[in-house]
Amino acid sequence: MKNLTIALDVMGGDKGPLITISSAIMAIEQQANLHLILCGDENIILAELKKQTFSKHPRLSIFPTTEVVEMTDKPSLALRYKKNSSMRKAVDLVHQGKAQACVSAGNTGALFAIAHFVLKTLPGVERPALITSLPTHRQDKHVFMLDLGANVFCDATVLYQFAVMGSVLAEQVDGLKHPKVALLNMGEEEIKGSDHIKLAASELTANPEVNYIGFVEGSDIFTNKADVIVCDGFVGNVALKTCEGVARLVYEKAKVFFNQSFFARLLGKLLTPALKKLLKSLNPDQYNGASLIGLRGIVVKSHGNANAKAFYTAIMEAVKEVERQVPEKIKAKLEQGLLPKP
Repeated sequence: MKNLTIALDVMGGDKGPLITISSAIMAIEQQANLHLILCGDENIILAELKKQTFSKHPRLSIFPTTEVVEMTDKPSLALRYKKNSSMRKAVDLVHQGKAQACVSAGNTGALFAIAHFVLKTLPGVERPALITSLPTHRQDKHVFMLDLGANVFCDATVLYQFAVMGSVLAEQVDGLKHPKVALLNMGEEEIKGSDHIKLAASELTANPEVNYIGFVEGSDIFTNKADVIVCDGFVGNVALKTCEGVARLVYEKAKVFFNQSFFARLLGKLLTPALKKLLKSLNPDQYNGASLIGLRGIVVKSHGNANAKAFYTAIMEAVKEVERQVPEKIKAKLEQGLLPKP
């Protein structure tokens, strides 16, 4: 695709321009047709670009802003009072057609509120959802999971919509034909779960365009049983944070084990190459970049504590979704009548 333009919330995240500008430079060096609009404090951006000898790159431009959405800001207040923030302007540029996507590592709630208000949802979609990919047992496969926290409670219709949208994303981003879609539940049996989950299952079963395979449990998230796993934002966020915590626990336990004795340290040295390869495959940086799917535009959310490599991955996720025209493909599904009207 020619003239691909993405707006970056440079000031967002725990480290702001120190990370986001380094990632922007990595992205334009790797993507020859990419133009990035850096939204944020002009003086800070210019100083950082000068430090990295990229102050006059033709595919980097600056959109000056005077405000920053802090991680502690309430979403409603950020939406109402910080209209000249780097986050708001990055989303505005997508709405105005001056950028095809935006990426932010800032306050998740504020980004959701701003993007929902400015871009609006696609026709037939009640709520956007936060979706990302996670590793599975297979080295060459991952699983998409939504919602990860944008919507605390979702009724049957919203879960149904999430399933269809997640299926479209998996088709377009991963090139999967008829991706396997499942609902996350407390058991695989049809009698288990809340009424709205059972109703969503019934609606998905009746839709031949969705390859619905039934319920999966939390232990099935990484087994490659499904390509898309659907749940409400409360369950999804708790599941994701639990997985991250278990990964850190295993890493810390391994460090303690391999320092217990001379033989354990020797074993650790022998296993170091294999362990490094394993940890690299599980590194969350390569899965960074959750999309707010269901909007009339592409918005990608990076981890707030992302390093330069991780934020670069989020930029590349936005590039991929622009190239695959994900919102347009979801809209086409809506026009085919595959989603019930709210």
